Amino acid sequence: MIYVTSDLHGYPVEDFKALLQKAEFSDDDFCYVLGDVIDRGSECVELLEWISCQPNMELLLGNHEAMMLMCDFLFKPVTEETVAELTEQQLDLFSAWQENGGDTTVQGLKTLSPDRIDGLVEYLRESPVYTVVTAGEKDFLLVHSGLENFDKSRPLSSYTANEMIWCRPTWDDRYFDNAITVFGHTPTLAFGPEYKGRMVQTDTWIDIDTGAACGLHPMLLRLDDLQPFYVDE
Repeated sequence: MIYVTSDLHGYPVEDFKALLQKAEFSDDDFCYVLGDVIDRGSECVELLEWISCQPNMELLLGNHEAMMLMCDFLFKPVTEETVAELTEQQLDLFSAWQENGGDTTVQGLKTLSPDRIDGLVEYLRESPVYTVVTAGEKDFLLVHSGLENFDKSRPLSSYTANEMIWCRPTWDDRYFDNAITVFGHTPTLAFGPEYKGRMVQTDTWIDIDTGAACGLHPMLLRLDDLQPFYVDE
């Protein structure tokens, strides 16, 4: 079976394991994590490290991981000299990451050895921006945020990373007719209070960001039969 989840944002590792257990996720299954494992929550680095070690999980790059990679200059030994060498552009990048909840991730990284930090940075650099999978005789495009400037005639390879990690789809957006696009990034509550903590589905896309970043819980979606799994059910 193939599962997807998204926007865990430092969700406690043991609570995430409990959600996987609830869905009867096993070693024979596979889970795609559609970005934004880090920032805002209490266990950003712990969760990222745990996911990176799972042989049957794959992380797709989210905008928060992208912001972390853009601040990789922070992950070198900090001295008076290196701080003084930070450029205005680097300070702007760090400030933008902080404004988006990056401080919790930075604090977690401070507890790691340089080798472990290097390992996580390399893991993120190798994470794809999108993937296409087949489950239950259906095709799925998995991506962090949807597709900005979508055109059915555009090949997926022509989209920039920013178009795949910063998009904010609306009800009126339609994607491919022959594949269901699954994404997070936009909390489903944005589509109406009736979707608080629940996925949103149209005939061409599914949003599975159920609001872990704002104190709610993440979900799992089993693609084979489109069965959702929620913490509170």
